[in-house]
Amino acid sequence: MFEIKYKDAMGRMGTLKTPHGKIKTPALMPVIHPGKQTIDVKKYGAELVITNAYIIYKNEELKEKALKNGVHKLINFSGPIITDSGSFQLSAYGDIDVNNQEIIEFQEKIGTDIGTSLDIPTPPFVTRKKAKEDLKITIERAREALNVKGDLMLNSVVQGSTYSDLRSHCADVLGEMSFDVYPIGAVVPLLESYKYSDLVDVVMASVTHLPDSKPRHLMGAGHPMVFSLAVAMGCDLFDSAAYILYAENDRIMMPNGTYKLENLVEMPCSCNVCTNYTPDDLKGMEKSERSNLIAQHNLNISFAEIRTIKQSIVDGNLLELVEQRCKSHPNLLNALRKLKDYVSIIDKYDPAYKKSAFFYSGPESVNRPEVFRHQKRLNRLKKGKILLLLPKTKKPYHKYLSDDLGTLLWKVNDAEIEESTECDIAVVDVPFGIIPLEIDEVYPLAQNESPLIIDDDSRNFVGTFVEEYIEEYHEIIASKEVVDTFNLDFLQEYKGNQKFNLTRDDKFKIKRIANYQFGSNAGELLFYGDINIERSRKTGKIRHVFDGKKLIATLRASDGVFVLSSEGARRLHRGLDYPKNRVVVNDDAEPFALEGKSIFAKFVIDCDKNIRANDEVLIVNCDDNLLAFGKSVLNGKEIIDFNIGQAVKTRKGGI
Repeated sequence: MFEIKYKDAMGRMGTLKTPHGKIKTPALMPVIHPGKQTIDVKKYGAELVITNAYIIYKNEELKEKALKNGVHKLINFSGPIITDSGSFQLSAYGDIDVNNQEIIEFQEKIGTDIGTSLDIPTPPFVTRKKAKEDLKITIERAREALNVKGDLMLNSVVQGSTYSDLRSHCADVLGEMSFDVYPIGAVVPLLESYKYSDLVDVVMASVTHLPDSKPRHLMGAGHPMVFSLAVAMGCDLFDSAAYILYAENDRIMMPNGTYKLENLVEMPCSCNVCTNYTPDDLKGMEKSERSNLIAQHNLNISFAEIRTIKQSIVDGNLLELVEQRCKSHPNLLNALRKLKDYVSIIDKYDPAYKKSAFFYSGPESVNRPEVFRHQKRLNRLKKGKILLLLPKTKKPYHKYLSDDLGTLLWKVNDAEIEESTECDIAVVDVPFGIIPLEIDEVYPLAQNESPLIIDDDSRNFVGTFVEEYIEEYHEIIASKEVVDTFNLDFLQEYKGNQKFNLTRDDKFKIKRIANYQFGSNAGELLFYGDINIERSRKTGKIRHVFDGKKLIATLRASDGVFVLSSEGARRLHRGLDYPKNRVVVNDDAEPFALEGKSIFAKFVIDCDKNIRANDEVLIVNCDDNLLAFGKSVLNGKEIIDFNIGQAVKTRKGGI
């Protein structure tokens, strides 16, 4: 029922199919009070809403109307509706007079699209004993809900308080059951107390143990300040009562915080409310009228932020948006820094290559998955005996360094320029640290921008990485500028009369790119025989690689990575051990793969779990016969977990 269209970090832009239509995620669902709603939320972009089945159940008038006409007519909303089961009232008042089975059956009777089991919301920082007792009941009720739900799509809420292991255990157990959406519950106290760092631990402990193929709902997260952070951690749905609750207290929401009406002399945005009314106009109104208008503003801002997040996922710069939002409040900045602990997990979901450049916006940017991935992939490149470290220039580095050899000679302690195959030459720069010249056009090493003035945190980050990276070299020669910029004083002792050649051999270059892209030794597997390299007449860059007249691969200009030809796919398939770089399809999909049609996830029976979105992959059958090749849409874990949507966009079949 859920399909991913675009990805960035752990964020997903997709569609969720319900009985009353499709929902585009990430999505915000305004909370609708079944007896008090005064705002038509559809006008502001609501595709779905959430209301409370327990309130309807307890009010005889509302109950009668809902049973007769359905919940959609009751709240005058024709799109998908999620209903809560009364768990909020349970947490607030300690008890409610309806049981789990009764509220599940009631939700189905009133025509709810997605109902919710009656979980036990366990607040943060309770005793571990209390959290375990509540969790046991939550899981028992989840099982019961599945047995009585009928045709109702169903939520089951992940609980466990602030104990990460309990959250993960709950997610593991619920994830094995056939629920349609997985909310993450009892986080409102963390949000209200600005404990955003704890929120990161709770969400990541939950999301990383839930099925990738189902949407996740962060319950009670209604302020636009936290939307982008939550989406980057893999949350897809949000509910907001904040838009009206804040309005009733004269508080105006913005993506970077909240304004009190009493302090405003100008309205903060360009929505209809802010352009048609001044702060004094609002202050002079009756409270109900004023609250209604501020609520409209809050809805406008909230849905605008959701749209901004969706576009950032498509563009591939979601984490830049997260950094902007999190720097608006010190406690959100704590959360951003806490996210560093999970970069190895985020890296597995983050697409390998993106449309937009990497923009450095502060020391937190060094913790993004692109930096982590690059530093790990450097291990795919065989090291020589000598390392020459050069300062940054314009990009691509190799082009501009080669143009000024006189300056270079001074910077490497008067070493002369001559070919040396035992010498690795690399630039040292923020945020990626070591950039070997042969791969300096591969995304994101050329497709990034950082300030000329380097902050101390990033200086130390790069300096520490360089110190670790150089350990296996016999000799290191660093330019004076590199030594001074990154506080590498211990390298000043390295002097010598080695000779270097900055114009590297093209065959050496293409093999290094292939190794970096596909894995160690991939260059040797791809590029053997009568290798001919064709450059672009316009840019002079390497464009095509041939064996004689047979095309092996094309180096894509936009991101500097190889796109395979049929011959390249065959060579890689012959050389790489199963299941490396492979997506294995069943018998039903084999003829479609041979025809060059895209591969859907439901036909995949195995794959390399290390595949990332946008990787070049091989499509094979269960006997490991090569059928086709293409570009992955999902990562390896998602390909296996999903039963709907594209897994691979096939480039060519029948090879």
